[in-house]
Amino acid sequence: MNLINFVLFQLGWFACVLSAANGRPWLGLLVVLLIVAGHIRMSSRPAVETKLVMLAVASGLVFDSFLSQSGWLQYAGGMYTGIAPYWILAMWALFATTLNASMGWLRDKLLLAAILGAIFGPLSYLAGQRLGALQIVDPQASLASLALIWAFAMPLLMFAANRLNASHGPAPIRPTPEFTGEQ
Repeated sequence: MNLINFVLFQLGWFACVLSAANGRPWLGLLVVLLIVAGHIRMSSRPAVETKLVMLAVASGLVFDSFLSQSGWLQYAGGMYTGIAPYWILAMWALFATTLNASMGWLRDKLLLAAILGAIFGPLSYLAGQRLGALQIVDPQASLASLALIWAFAMPLLMFAANRLNASHGPAPIRPTPEFTGEQ
């Protein structure tokens, strides 16, 4: 399941970035909505996953709107100046689907999450720029801000995943087809 989660995350990321770069950001949004809805539907804890998605989107709205308002980043496909475009918020929702799946191993390692966030967060934006979805206007300020934002966001979201998982008790066991007699 973790491999599938990782592959779907990559698919959604490329769909958002490439569709925004080509003037059709709604296509990436559609792909991500399908992935996120399927993830929540298949989850043994849909309430936890839904709350994580909402928290991630809210975080993305604050962080990426700050970057847009600062003038350090310019996003393709943005509808309103100074507000994070919906396709980047979709990517935050998509990221939330990894917290209890392919990146679940990182939930108890908050310092490592901060370090990895500080490294791979900015690299993701650099990749988005290379594919034409955004422009990093002031590289020094942008990359420093992205490193700080993701050094904070990664452990914050991992901590939230831990808290939400603990508050909802042990995950229910879903019967598999071989145990229910279904095919």
